[in-house]
Amino acid sequence: MVEGAGWTAQREVQPVGAGISLAGRCGPGARIARLKALRREGPAPAKGVNMNTQSLVREELNRPRTRTAFETAFRSVRLLIGGYVAISVATLVAIVLMRNHHAEVTSAVWIRGTIVVASALLMTLFAKRAARGASRMYLRLRLVSAIMVVAIAAIIAIPGTFPVWMKIEQGACGILLIGVVAIVNGKPVRSLFAAR
Repeated sequence: MVEGAGWTAQREVQPVGAGISLAGRCGPGARIARLKALRREGPAPAKGVNMNTQSLVREELNRPRTRTAFETAFRSVRLLIGGYVAISVATLVAIVLMRNHHAEVTSAVWIRGTIVVASALLMTLFAKRAARGASRMYLRLRLVSAIMVVAIAAIIAIPGTFPVWMKIEQGACGILLIGVVAIVNGKPVRSLFAAR
């Protein structure tokens, strides 16, 4: 019974989590959202149940169908990032070897080459941890890969700042990173991390 200013109404009290079903055919993001809704509405989780986001993602990854799609996606991401690392490191080695050719190796080339290697190594770390279900690392992977694609497009488009060989190398890196951006922003992977 709820009483207010001049009125009285009855409110039906439902048990915690009533009406929330974890079964059924829905996407992984929806199941995680339902688990979180139960956590918000209900008392503390049962003994031995950790309901943080990473554990919810890992729980969803234990489903065979989800796990297979997720592993396939991140296998491709790791291969693409591995190619990006290889090209980046090879470019930095070429910069070191051509350091006495000041027309081909400017200070902008040194800076860009170093930034590209650093971003490639960071993306390797982000992909490795995101593949284990770490949602923050997944977000960082999405951000860094998208930012690098935009930076590469700018480098290729701006005339005169970088030598032609560097623009070709950046174009190859950009193609690999477009693949990474497409996969990590694709529905199968994104839906798993959507309900954080």
